[in-house]
Amino acid sequence: MGPLVLMVCLVSTHWCMWVTMVVFTVLSVKSAQAPREMWRKWLRATILGACATLAALLLWDSLGGDDGVTEILAYRSEILPRWFIEVPCSKDYNRQQRFKGCSPIKCGRGITDAVITRNEAQWMRRIAEKGLSRGGSYGGASILDFHSGTLSLGSNFVNLYSYFGDKIKNVFSEEDFQLYGDVRRKLQLMVTQAFGISASLLHLTKPTFFLRINTTKSHTAYDEYWHAHADKVTYGSYDYTALLHLSDYLDDFGGGRFMFVDEGGNKMVEPRAGRVSFFTSGSENLHRVEKVHWGTRYSIVMAFTCDPDNSVTDPAFP
Repeated sequence: MGPLVLMVCLVSTHWCMWVTMVVFTVLSVKSAQAPREMWRKWLRATILGACATLAALLLWDSLGGDDGVTEILAYRSEILPRWFIEVPCSKDYNRQQRFKGCSPIKCGRGITDAVITRNEAQWMRRIAEKGLSRGGSYGGASILDFHSGTLSLGSNFVNLYSYFGDKIKNVFSEEDFQLYGDVRRKLQLMVTQAFGISASLLHLTKPTFFLRINTTKSHTAYDEYWHAHADKVTYGSYDYTALLHLSDYLDDFGGGRFMFVDEGGNKMVEPRAGRVSFFTSGSENLHRVEKVHWGTRYSIVMAFTCDPDNSVTDPAFP
């Protein structure tokens, strides 16, 4: 429960107790003009009203209403052609080889609803659903990596392609892989344009994966998706990150909003299918996902590197 809601609960509880004491004191006075039944009805209405208010506040809190958020960068209901802001680069990039014309000099974060269509996002979601229906974590977070074949299965991971063999052709289609490549190219071009990079210098890197989050209780550290992190610190190879949302906040799930964790307060993005959050991958863009309170949240993380030795190619139909 958020601190604001807790405070309101305490205040409301003391207020209800005070009202109750006053009403029963009045009822005990024989010279009272109004019938006791009228006071009883008023008391019931007052208590019910207070309870309804508390229930609404608790629901608001469960949807992430009080999470240190100081600004909503993108609401689910709006369509953003493009929003971008520069932020000072962290020192994370100084600890590795730098690649001229590609390694971040201008760092920042952006949001767009104009690169991937909702139809493409919905198709990508169906790909994720088909793959994850063959596995899935015991906990709340499950991943599917088309490149390495990594698939969550219980408390472990298996290789999707070797585990299912030729049967995998009955799960995915050649068109699924073609769309995957098309989406990757669109996201890569978007990143190069936003940060002024030559397209030939930027490469897809690993891990790039579908992510499904639901309300299942976490069993391992892999399930605890809600911790703040910087992608470059976590994975090393990342220079630029693109997060494509595949489902809609408040339609498909509650909670689960994406947020940048800043010193002055968190900046929130409400997911909608086709929306892309993109950013340089260093500690200047510390971020996390709220806990999902109901429903299922789908997304895909595509990461890009300036180091050709860390590049991966598009997955091919088996």
